[in-house]
Amino acid sequence: MTGAPSAQTPRAGLAERQAELVAALVAGGPPPPGFAPGPLAATRAAVLRKRAGDVARHWPLLAAGLGANWSTTFADWAARRPTAGSLRDGWDLARALHAQHRLPPAAAEELAVREARLRYDGLRAPRPRRAPAVGRAGGAVAVQIAGRVRLLRPAARGSGPAGDAVPDAAGSELWISD
Repeated sequence: MTGAPSAQTPRAGLAERQAELVAALVAGGPPPPGFAPGPLAATRAAVLRKRAGDVARHWPLLAAGLGANWSTTFADWAARRPTAGSLRDGWDLARALHAQHRLPPAAAEELAVREARLRYDGLRAPRPRRAPAVGRAGGAVAVQIAGRVRLLRPAARGSGPAGDAVPDAAGSELWISD
């Protein structure tokens, strides 16, 4: 078939409108034309609550360490970020809180263990480390050798800006094995 390209097909227009709606719901985009702001905001809040729950399953010490502030902290952080998956969202949030010196001690230990066990550059999916590695966060230090991770130095357990610290279940030593 020859000739000039035709105008946008109805399917292409639908795809663009769907992309605008998804951006409004998960990436803080503006409301697309024709959508009522109230229901759209309620749906966005529901999506953020679902994401927060999924992230809390992958990062239980992070969620527990933030306590009652978990949902608000996560929603504020995630409101303008499309999801990269629950594991990565939690990792990125933990790194952001660490950079702001707001990471609870138990979450610092959780982050240090993850950093020692897996390689994550913030762009690609985490991959297991093969060589010995050290993970550090908020005063916590974890070492991975031969697939085993040991927390060598726990994070300080005093009260911080996030409230009372939540101790981890293993005390001062946390073992993870493959």
